[in-house]
Amino acid sequence: MLSSAEAARRLGIKVATLYVYVSRGMIESHRDPSGRGSLFELSDVEHLATRSRGGRQTESRLATVTTGVTQLRLDEGPLYRGRAATSLAGEMPFEAVAELLWGADPDGEWSAPALGECPLTDNLDRIRWTLVMCGATDPLRSDLRPGAVRRSARRIAAAVVDVIGPAPVGETATTPISTRLAHRLGGSAPVLSAAAVDAALVLMADHELATSTLAVRIAASVRADLYDALLAGTATLAGPLHGGASQQAHELLAVAERDGASRALNDTLRDHRLLPGFGHAVYKNGDPRFAALLSLAEPLLSDARRDIVREVVELAADHDIPPANCDLALAALSWGTGMPSDTGRTIFAVARIAGWTAHYLEELTEHPLRFRARAVYSLENGSSSR
Repeated sequence: MLSSAEAARRLGIKVATLYVYVSRGMIESHRDPSGRGSLFELSDVEHLATRSRGGRQTESRLATVTTGVTQLRLDEGPLYRGRAATSLAGEMPFEAVAELLWGADPDGEWSAPALGECPLTDNLDRIRWTLVMCGATDPLRSDLRPGAVRRSARRIAAAVVDVIGPAPVGETATTPISTRLAHRLGGSAPVLSAAAVDAALVLMADHELATSTLAVRIAASVRADLYDALLAGTATLAGPLHGGASQQAHELLAVAERDGASRALNDTLRDHRLLPGFGHAVYKNGDPRFAALLSLAEPLLSDARRDIVREVVELAADHDIPPANCDLALAALSWGTGMPSDTGRTIFAVARIAGWTAHYLEELTEHPLRFRARAVYSLENGSSSR
């Protein structure tokens, strides 16, 4: 069953228009047991979508993906198995949230295998190296039973954190992932609090069918093992538009500190037409994850840097720029505590291992090879160069 917001999104209409369709008998609505509106059958929505295209079965999407992992609500943000991520942040540790997404009770250690010294320096490259090495050292990497996949995911998450930096004295396999990551990102004198890192990991753990998640599900549909599927997900993080967007927002805040908020925003708009860390394709009225994470990040910032973040947000709002999103909150957390600009992307990558694994497990229950986009051949695109 789909919520009214999701049904409207699939039809490409407003919710008000959807209820006009209901009143005209074009689609049937069902009462939501929670009392929060109406529900719609997926098959009814797809049938109506076909009718709206003049009865033609077009193939503008890869496949219809029905998921029980995460639902997006405009007012609450992502709901993991029915529980709001903004509420889970600060209440449940990342490991427990990951197990919630995987639909399992905690039943294993989050310990990393011995992989040797990583020869790379960039954190994203180090994460990719770790995935390759974890797969290479797993004698049964092709075991796709749910329990085996979850064991591999715990192993991967711990190893990915380990590769970020040296372990502090006294760390064990029971040390929380957030504490391990906070120490490694901060070095010998960590300034990131484990609580803020844990909240960031929880809030970033999944976001329905984001680009990277779709890449993981496509890999799962051809029955690639978990290591290779997660590599497909990390490949999408290399660009600036997904996962790496917080790095651009980090630079925006750095320029605002150096040159002033007005000049930073004006120069960025002149060069890019958009402000990194602002606006969201789903949350038109504001990303609920932004406030949840910023409230934990702000106590770690100096008064001066806290004021800069607020000035940037207020100046953008005064000029009708779309509200800030989670990328700006990640940037505030990393820039405000003196961390490198790729810190947000690193946190994002570690967090998404939880969500990617959940979708990987879910995709294994579907028929394989179901993703096949259709191309529309164009003579202009296929013409030879002059």
